[in-house]
Amino acid sequence: MKVTEKGIELDKSAFEKASIALPMYSVSEVRRRTCEHPVWVHMGAGNIYHAFIASVQQELLNRKLSDRGIVTLSTRSGETREKIEKPHDNLVLGVTLLPDSSTKMQIIGATVCDLLLNGEDKADESRAVEMFKDKSLQLMSFTITEKGYSLKGIDGSFTPVVLEDFKNGPKRAKHGMSITCALLYERYLAGKYPISLVSMDNCSNNGTILQRSVVTVAEKWVENGFCEKGFLDYLKDENIVAFPCSMIDKITPRPDPDIEKMLKDLGVEDMESIKTTKGTYIAPFVNAEKPQYLVIEDRFPNGRPPLEKAGVLFTTKKGVELCERMKVTTCLNPLHTALAVYGCVLGYKKIADEMDDRELVSLVKKLGYDEGLKVVEDPKILNPESFLSEVIEQRLVNRALPDTPQRIATDTSQKVPVRFGETLKSYRRLGLDTSKMIALPLAIAGWLRYLLGVDDNGKEFVLSDDPQLETLRKYLEGITLGSDTDISSKVHPILSNKVIFGVDLYEAGVGLKIENLFREEIASVGAVRNTLKKYLG
Repeated sequence: MKVTEKGIELDKSAFEKASIALPMYSVSEVRRRTCEHPVWVHMGAGNIYHAFIASVQQELLNRKLSDRGIVTLSTRSGETREKIEKPHDNLVLGVTLLPDSSTKMQIIGATVCDLLLNGEDKADESRAVEMFKDKSLQLMSFTITEKGYSLKGIDGSFTPVVLEDFKNGPKRAKHGMSITCALLYERYLAGKYPISLVSMDNCSNNGTILQRSVVTVAEKWVENGFCEKGFLDYLKDENIVAFPCSMIDKITPRPDPDIEKMLKDLGVEDMESIKTTKGTYIAPFVNAEKPQYLVIEDRFPNGRPPLEKAGVLFTTKKGVELCERMKVTTCLNPLHTALAVYGCVLGYKKIADEMDDRELVSLVKKLGYDEGLKVVEDPKILNPESFLSEVIEQRLVNRALPDTPQRIATDTSQKVPVRFGETLKSYRRLGLDTSKMIALPLAIAGWLRYLLGVDDNGKEFVLSDDPQLETLRKYLEGITLGSDTDISSKVHPILSNKVIFGVDLYEAGVGLKIENLFREEIASVGAVRNTLKKYLG
């Protein structure tokens, strides 16, 4: 069996025998309609896109509630397209991992094509421009991670690539936000057509962050004479160009070798995963848990697909804000980051295995139930305590889910302002005493300990990718296990940095506690475990 457009036609019975559901629509017809008049484009087609967003549109297509697919946009390397997407005609095999270790599988055909916008494919760039000139286009969504929206570095100044974009204008844009702005300018020139831009990334006020970045680029281009002033008015009129906020939640780890073997044993060909030149693992299949949540502020001036009929929740900006804060700042993401950094230091290879560790379970329960829930405002759409209980008792313990601490630890510097800093801001706003906190300070101390790249047995390990890794590790140079180095002078620039955490941790009342916990965790081999036992045992 081949996961290609021809393959699913020729081997229908074989796929059926293997319990792999096929699209209940004509893939070729959907592609034709979409290319003629697109409705939805998406930037950043990674695991969360294929496992969740594309599958939502697939459900609408299967139920004849839509007749268009999604066009994806890539702004970096075309490696994924050439090695994975083209050989499989943009079809993806979705594997849902259930807690009882069984699976549910389907071929997802909602992705029509992938357009490469990194300057290497002029034909793709022209197709993207034409799509944005088409009045039918209703929305552009994003899953590009928190760092994808950032125009500035840790020092607060614009990055070199962004400065180049300001100078070179829309025709030579390279940064994802600049490319987005350039496409919107084409839409503006074509007729000032309405559209919604929906960030689906795990960051607070994601729609506002997206809008701010796009408008900043536009302001520089207007200032430098590349764009008409009216373009700014267009972008700032939310009745024409909307930037709704959203909250998304679904654990989608990298391709699991066990799933790859299972598919091969079933007779599915060419399912091998590939490690890209940047170290990312990609495959023609995507494995993910069953629970999924997508809550979106309902602002779509040009209309939208009936996504609510596929389980998407629509509400007000306030409703999204409360759901997002609940998930990202207290009930899931902080727990994930705490498990990630300690999992790497303690030698774990799976998140689920960490949930057999008494101290780590105590850590996430204190982080969520004791320290997090007290600052959560109930969004009503989702119950915070029920959501948290599902996370701890059903999701993190799912052994069928091959999620790793190493994956979750990626880009931690971009995550801590939201996952920890926002909780501290809430404590201060509500007048709560931070001096009694222990789980959150332990999580941050664990991150500092992780940054040393040495596990609790004294052996070096490979740190996950992070744009600030080199800068952060320079601050910690000279710190070794058992050393009597002046810890305070080295960690103070990190813990007091409001760009990193969103707050000065000393002003928030936890800086000195984190220093002391970090000091205890580097006392000797085994000190991390001893520290966790001391405070959580």
